[in-house]
Amino acid sequence: MVIDPQRVTDIIRETAELDVLPRFQKLADHDIMEKSPGDIVTVADYEAEDRLSKALSELSPGADILAEEAASRDGLELDNYRSEVDTWLIDPVDGTRNFSKGETPFAIVVAYVAGGCVQLAWIHLPVENQTIVAERGSGAFIVGGEKLVIPNDVPIRSMTGLINFRALDDTVSVEQMKSRAEAFSELRNFRCAGFDFVQLAKGNKHFSLYRRLWPWDHAAGSLIYREAGGYVARVDRQEYNPLERTWGLLCAQSQKSWNDIYDHLSTPN
Repeated sequence: MVIDPQRVTDIIRETAELDVLPRFQKLADHDIMEKSPGDIVTVADYEAEDRLSKALSELSPGADILAEEAASRDGLELDNYRSEVDTWLIDPVDGTRNFSKGETPFAIVVAYVAGGCVQLAWIHLPVENQTIVAERGSGAFIVGGEKLVIPNDVPIRSMTGLINFRALDDTVSVEQMKSRAEAFSELRNFRCAGFDFVQLAKGNKHFSLYRRLWPWDHAAGSLIYREAGGYVARVDRQEYNPLERTWGLLCAQSQKSWNDIYDHLSTPN
């Protein structure tokens, strides 16, 4: 199935204008709910997801829709999720906790999966009105702007990034991870995977180590970062499959940089 990236960009931007931005910093208490203890959702998540799901279904009849809030509402077991057809992955408001507090960053994240691989990806930053789009084999771009290209490697002492200290739980203690993390220049958690991937792809940071992987959070960003020239692999060194429930993903400027970071964090004291 041929997908027009610009049409999807238009759908995402329309959703931001109609369903997300009008709610930003204007949520009433009853507009913010808990899906489970500590897991926040807002009326904007539901309304944006509904619009995106309907529009993308009309754009590609027969494709599956795997969207965060519907999956949560329906109790979908991702460990057992399988699809024999093309699939849209949707996070209507990535960074919901930030959004619920009237803070940035937050993003709308969409990916199109075919043949078990992410073929197209979009991350839209509503407040900045900026969309990043990538197509497998064709690069990653800021819509209306430049192509994204990862800069050259830097040494560990100069790296800025993100570390989930439990990402290597099976092999490396949290205590060792925290000790080794002191070698990096700066660590920061934006609490919004979409924005984090944008910062990676723009070269504003050098690496991210994630633990809990959700398809709607990491599929789009992983393609965007790869197409910008970055290196992405699971912490067991296998290729990341967005529809396979796994733990631990490391994104770095190059395979060498990936190995340097992994070895620095994991080598026994």
